[in-house]
Amino acid sequence: MDLQGELLEHPYSVYERLRDTAPVCRITGTDGTPAWLVTRYDDVRAALADRRLSLDKSHAKEGGYRGLSLPPALDANLLNMDPPDHTRIRRLVSRAFTPRRTEQLRAPIRATAERLLDDLGPAGTADLVAAYAAPLPIIVICDLLGVPEDRRIDFRTWTDALITPDPSRPRAAKEAVLAMLGFFTELMAHKRSRPADDLLSDLIAVRDGADGPDVADAVDGEGARDGDRLSEDELMSLAFLILFAGYENTVQLIGNAIHTLLEHPEEQARLRKDPSALPAAVEELARYEGPAPLALRRFPTEDITIAGVTVPAGETVLLSLSAANRDPARFPRPDLLDLDRDASGHLALGHGIHYCLGAPLARAETEIALAALLERYPVLEAAGPAPRWRPSLRARGLLELPVRYDTGHSPH
Repeated sequence: MDLQGELLEHPYSVYERLRDTAPVCRITGTDGTPAWLVTRYDDVRAALADRRLSLDKSHAKEGGYRGLSLPPALDANLLNMDPPDHTRIRRLVSRAFTPRRTEQLRAPIRATAERLLDDLGPAGTADLVAAYAAPLPIIVICDLLGVPEDRRIDFRTWTDALITPDPSRPRAAKEAVLAMLGFFTELMAHKRSRPADDLLSDLIAVRDGADGPDVADAVDGEGARDGDRLSEDELMSLAFLILFAGYENTVQLIGNAIHTLLEHPEEQARLRKDPSALPAAVEELARYEGPAPLALRRFPTEDITIAGVTVPAGETVLLSLSAANRDPARFPRPDLLDLDRDASGHLALGHGIHYCLGAPLARAETEIALAALLERYPVLEAAGPAPRWRPSLRARGLLELPVRYDTGHSPH
């Protein structure tokens, strides 16, 4: 079944139909090869935690999954790994993304958000994706990694080339990969010659045998053990993943949340009046319009049965996070934005051992971005034609978000 066009144009109505009639459905996957799409909440959640569904591409059957083509220096990342390698590498970096560490980043994130809003001025029109939702997470993740300001490239161009390929530019994705490889190669050399108090310097120290302060403590407070060292490809791939995923998912999360609140002005006004409701609101906004329609592809290591359908070993399984989050069996009246809803248990950021490593940071950035925006501008409304969604099943996000904004105060 070829659902690509329908899913891009009317995703939630298609998901509703599939949940009712074909909860495990064979489709054409994102890479053009056959795949199994799973859409019911209980099935998706269970599959996310099922160790028989592997992320390791070596389990894909011959002639099946193709996916993105990355060089080894970028491909040895957590998105392609199962335990024990996944456990080892995730443990090395997990300290940087704990809720406690995220709390320490709140003040710098808020300062960055305020600077971006200062650039917008007291009133006018702007594209809030380009001017706010995109630059905020790239600044935050680059600060965390320790990427020098003069080396901060427009990652949006690269990620767009990988996630939303342009058919008229067939070489764009390969060029983006080569550009990223060159960037990270130079960045690693720079950090080795000039280490600093940042996550990337810590990871390099672990790789090179001198435990960095944050990463060393991440391993049960004992420092990095010999078995927890990184290979050079793992180091490069981890830096790439942190930067790529830390930017890409959060752009969508922030942009989608703003767009949803523009469509629900009464809820926007409510949050402006009561900012303490924002943490819970972020969960409902993520459930309602999450950043990723699909979890990362998986490959059964043996024949498995999902909702009565047998999926052969080695075939590609796509788990629809968006469909699961709109499943009425789990969330009553799921197409209604309800900021009073208990949205805990939503799958927008995954579940199981591959749950988004940067989820606490993504939540904090979204909460702070919304708080600063709503506080600054009592007038915030859509401007111009309806914004366009990215033509991608890998990411659910807007190409632009034109708004009109006003502080309600005359400039001095």
